[in-house]
Amino acid sequence: MQDLVAEMEADVGSVASAVESIDGKGLKSIAEIARAVRDKEVEVAALEQTLKAEKKALLKLTDEDLPAMLQEIGLASLELDDGSKVTVRPTYGAHIKIDNREQAYEWLRQHEFGDLIKNTVSCNFGRGEDQQATDFCDFAEQQGFVAEQRTEIHSSTLKAWVREQVESGNEFPMELFGAFVGQRATIKRGK
Repeated sequence: MQDLVAEMEADVGSVASAVESIDGKGLKSIAEIARAVRDKEVEVAALEQTLKAEKKALLKLTDEDLPAMLQEIGLASLELDDGSKVTVRPTYGAHIKIDNREQAYEWLRQHEFGDLIKNTVSCNFGRGEDQQATDFCDFAEQQGFVAEQRTEIHSSTLKAWVREQVESGNEFPMELFGAFVGQRATIKRGK
C-alpha cells in the first residue's frame, strides 16, 4: 500500500512540474488546438445534418418519385444509355408502437407466430458472481434475485414476416404492426 501512495505522490509531483513548465506560448498553443477542436465539432455536426437531409431527399426519389413516374408510363424497369438498369421492387417495413405491443404480441401468439417474439430474462450480478450468473436460469427465484424480463421482435424479423405475409396473400392487421408496403427504385450501374 505504501508503494501505491509513493507512486501517487510521484505522479502528482511530475504533473505539477509539467504544469509549472508551461509558458504563455504553450498555453496559447493549447488554446488554439482547443478552438480548432470546437470548430471542427461544429463543422461535423453541420455535415451530419446535411447528410441526414440528403438521405431523406434520396429516399423520396427512390421510394416515391421514380417508382411513381415509372408506374405512370407502365414500366417496372428501364435501361439507361450508360448501361445502368433501373428496377422498381416492392419494399416492406413495420414498427410496432409501444402502445400496440401487447395486442400485437397476443395476435401473433394466437395465430401461431409467437416464435417471432424474443423473450429475454436478465439479472445483474456483481463481480465474482460468475457461477451464480451461470446457474441463474435454473435457480433465479431460489437465489433471491429479481429478474428483468423483456420481450421483443427484431426489426429485420418483423420486416421479413410482413413481406412473407403480404406475398402469400395472408391477411393480418397491418396497422397494429405499423406495417407498410411501398416501392423502391434501385439503379444497378452499367459495366
